[in-house]
Amino acid sequence: MRRQAYTTYATPKPNAIHFSISGFQLFSIDVISTPSILSCCLLLAVALYASEPQTGIEGIITVGPVHGGPARVGVPDSRPLANATFIVQNEKGTATSFTTDDQGRFRLSLEPGHYTVSLKDKKGGIARYGPFEADVVAGQMTRVEWRCDTGMR
Repeated sequence: MRRQAYTTYATPKPNAIHFSISGFQLFSIDVISTPSILSCCLLLAVALYASEPQTGIEGIITVGPVHGGPARVGVPDSRPLANATFIVQNEKGTATSFTTDDQGRFRLSLEPGHYTVSLKDKKGGIARYGPFEADVVAGQMTRVEWRCDTGMR
């Protein structure tokens, strides 16, 4: 059986850089247009800005115990405090508020200083949802893990 060898000749692209050795083309790279270069520069600038340290508080808030009686092996005694709104105060009064996500997580930007965080519109009862204290340092995200007490025993 005889095999035939095929040679393919490509027409060089006008907007490409061609790399060849002894007349044999190795590969080509398309030239990027000016708007594409500007877009890449913009994306790089955004990425660098996002990587700069931020100042504020981030963390998770849980609540427990979530069932009465003694703790049971293998059964969690707390759960994330989902979709709860908290008030953030400093020495000047209310600075801001935030709402936890469905996993009890939150992240907020704050100026450096000392803050007190409490559940918004807390009703009476034996449960404790703060106040929690946090010190925010310039250029850092203060990480916290706060646990609220349901009062259940």
